[in-house]
Amino acid sequence: MQGRKTLGADPKLFIEDLWFEKVPVRIYQPKTPSASQRTGVMFFHGGGWVFGSLDTHEELCRFIARESDSVVVSVGYRLAPEHKYPAAYEDCLSATQHFLQHLQHYAVDPARVTVCGDSAGGNLAAAVSQTLAGRSDLPRLRAQILIYPGLQALDFNLPSYQQNRGVPLLFRERAAFYMLQYLNGNATKLEEVLEGSHIPVDIKLKYKKWVSPDNIPEEFKVRGYKPRVLLDCTTEIFEKVKRFCEPNLCPLLAEDAIIQQLPESFILTCEYDVLRDDGLLYKKRLEDNGVPVTWYHIKDGFHGIINSFNSNWLSFPAGKRGLDNIVNFLRSL
Repeated sequence: MQGRKTLGADPKLFIEDLWFEKVPVRIYQPKTPSASQRTGVMFFHGGGWVFGSLDTHEELCRFIARESDSVVVSVGYRLAPEHKYPAAYEDCLSATQHFLQHLQHYAVDPARVTVCGDSAGGNLAAAVSQTLAGRSDLPRLRAQILIYPGLQALDFNLPSYQQNRGVPLLFRERAAFYMLQYLNGNATKLEEVLEGSHIPVDIKLKYKKWVSPDNIPEEFKVRGYKPRVLLDCTTEIFEKVKRFCEPNLCPLLAEDAIIQQLPESFILTCEYDVLRDDGLLYKKRLEDNGVPVTWYHIKDGFHGIINSFNSNWLSFPAGKRGLDNIVNFLRSL
């Protein structure tokens, strides 16, 4: 439904569809002349790597460009299941590199380029940010904005997954389903992934310092949480999903040496969202490694709320508050 809405011209923005290398992008540029170079925002849309498009996030990108007076580049990356991992990640990385190499065309300040994404787009933004962290041949990213990102596929039984398993717009089973579609182009072994018998115990223990309910503050467990028994897995199942251990797919698993180099971060989480704890765990990792984090938690929020900030038929004030915080963060850079 969101993709079917067509918006007319915007009185305050120049909007243009282009290609960066082989990747379709839509660029939003404020019409008012600026005395100085603007902030640049690479935007990666959500939709479980399977849905979403330049059109579904058009209003959101227009709002960000207008309100923060930024140049926004929305990326139409390839979608699963037709295009499996790492296609989406490679498209977002390629488009970002292209933008960083041609900032002068868009009057963007090389010291103020940010990556931003919601949900699966937040995953892609985190992965691109990690990849570019060590690059000396390109301008360094100024910040990353992660809006209820999905950042790991080792544990679908964290407190937020248990508490919000049946809360719209993202059910627990769907979250695992999308991850598998992105990884393999199908959802075989979904049951094993949900119960946790898809990763060998030794690997789970290796990553326990980063992916563990122990790292979630107690206040987020009060709505109910049952610790789970560690299940082992067969070689056959692990063979199908072993790339879940790659940071380009699950950025929460990146080594400290990478995390330490990441730019200032804004993380938005929602209380009633299976992905809440992915955001909380990444926040802790960033802070533990000395990266400044601005955290905004929507206590009455659910997954996908930001995209409904001005919907004609269903609008949530909490979504608008979250979006206003994102805009304020961009303005402060």
